[in-house]
Amino acid sequence: MAKFDIYEAVTERIIQQLQQGVIPWQKPWTGTQHGAISGTTGKPYSLLNQMLLGKPGEYYTYSQVLSRGGAVRKGEKSQIVVFWKQVKVSDMQDDETQSPVDRLIPMLRYYNVFHIDQCDGLTPRFNQPAEPTPIPAADEIIDHYSQREHIIIHHQLGDEAYYSPSRDCIVLPLVEQFRSMGEFYSTAFHEITHSTGHRTRLNRLKATAHFGNAEYSKEELTAEIGAAALLNYAGIETKGTFRNNAAYIQSWLTVLKNDKRMVVAASGAAAKAVDYILG
Repeated sequence: MAKFDIYEAVTERIIQQLQQGVIPWQKPWTGTQHGAISGTTGKPYSLLNQMLLGKPGEYYTYSQVLSRGGAVRKGEKSQIVVFWKQVKVSDMQDDETQSPVDRLIPMLRYYNVFHIDQCDGLTPRFNQPAEPTPIPAADEIIDHYSQREHIIIHHQLGDEAYYSPSRDCIVLPLVEQFRSMGEFYSTAFHEITHSTGHRTRLNRLKATAHFGNAEYSKEELTAEIGAAALLNYAGIETKGTFRNNAAYIQSWLTVLKNDKRMVVAASGAAAKAVDYILG
């Protein structure tokens, strides 16, 4: 029997969604806690698990369903939730003693969960919080971060949006050039996420990254996932932004099919970026 590859399973799930025209990092709901949450703790799952699970609401393991007096309906299929676990390995030798040296390395692990709608005998334990007011919430994120980090955001007439690491500044088109405020904030949050990679912050940006290579693609996916997470946090729908089109979807299908670890790495980097921005 072939060994189960978590990276392949995660990537295949994302690819399946893209092939169905669904961009997994763009969600139809809003608000940071209006996604998938643990039915036991009430805490939201990680960005990667939000993408894998897709549907908002409470999730439980099979044993947790039983412990609450419920039952998983016959024929229902579980979904995986992934997490990092520190595993001790002894595959190195000390140069002086020639004896094995223990070290801890992070290993990706998983477990299976069911949505509460797949179960009988369970009622939701957690109420969803009130929605934030979208535009003020988004402006507050941008203003707080740019002022704290001393990043200048230039708005100018044109068709370019980018972050300049050398000048540590962000350039955006004028607000009125965008078809909607959602598109404006999607672009702004994308570039803000890039800015967290500066050497004085998370030191993520690579000088060797250039258009089309793996490092560039990983950073772009990091910014896409980070921007979508910030939009959700601010209460702005991500589904209608301009990055939802066939060419965009096909570009990510090509990238992910060539690198089964990219979505795991990029979602982890995006989570760190979002935490830094909201700091």
